[in-house]
Amino acid sequence: MKRLALAGLLAWLACTFAWAGGVSVTDDAGRVIVLPHPARRIVSLAPNLTELLFAAGAGRRVVGVVRYSDYPPPARRLPRVGDYHSLDLEAIAALRPDLIVAWRSGNPPAQVARLEALGFPVYFSEPRRLSDIPATLERLGRLAGSEQTARRAAAAFRGKIGQLAATYAKRAPVRVFFEIWNQPLMTVNGRHIISAVLRLCGARNIFGDLSALAPTVGMEAVLAGNPDAILMTGRRRRRAQWMRFWRRWPQLTAVKENHLFFITADDIVRPGPRLAAGAAQVCRAVDAARRGRAAENAGK
Repeated sequence: MKRLALAGLLAWLACTFAWAGGVSVTDDAGRVIVLPHPARRIVSLAPNLTELLFAAGAGRRVVGVVRYSDYPPPARRLPRVGDYHSLDLEAIAALRPDLIVAWRSGNPPAQVARLEALGFPVYFSEPRRLSDIPATLERLGRLAGSEQTARRAAAAFRGKIGQLAATYAKRAPVRVFFEIWNQPLMTVNGRHIISAVLRLCGARNIFGDLSALAPTVGMEAVLAGNPDAILMTGRRRRRAQWMRFWRRWPQLTAVKENHLFFITADDIVRPGPRLAAGAAQVCRAVDAARRGRAAENAGK
């Protein structure tokens, strides 16, 4: 009963605070972030968060970003505050942010905790489902006072994902190995948002049951899994090298049937607005493998 009373009091306070001009949202860590007014000086601690902020209409309020925040183009001109895995706390503090948007599993916890101890509000983002992307857009729009733009961006993303689901989700399943790095050989597990994209496209991640979010796997495990298709992502300069690597294993069904596909890295590894374009690439690749398998079976 006391917990229910406390929850009701907090909800009432949040409504009263919002009426008075403040804003509040719940972040991906389950914490309520409360600001006295929409944020005016925002620091982004991951490239995908920078993209989300700009898409949510908060681009003009972003005053600092980490390295590799190169999209949209205006983000390239913003001050750098270190790497996502090694933050420059002095540079962040000097920018006097009234909101910091952090990557929960990617930024150094001790450094983010230090920023919180200094009094900076921190919103944690950790999208694991496709539905988390539009939800994050809407929350960031609320925090930045750009709700109308954020709602439009969220609706556009939902529409694109809905179209892909209607087209591909119920088609015959295709077993996929998704490679995010070649040496060592790395993939994603079933909790990663890339696996959500695979499911959207009617594909099954052969390493979906592993515990680590981005595990290293051995070649023996890939051979045992024998995927129908291999999808790779990374810098384009590595494409030819990685394709040559896989052609050394002609006993794999994916190699034998030439079901090797390269997905644009920034469209798939950054959980942000461009993930819809990455999902479309993945769905087309998976469907090409599906059609190839059907043609082979028909010829037997």
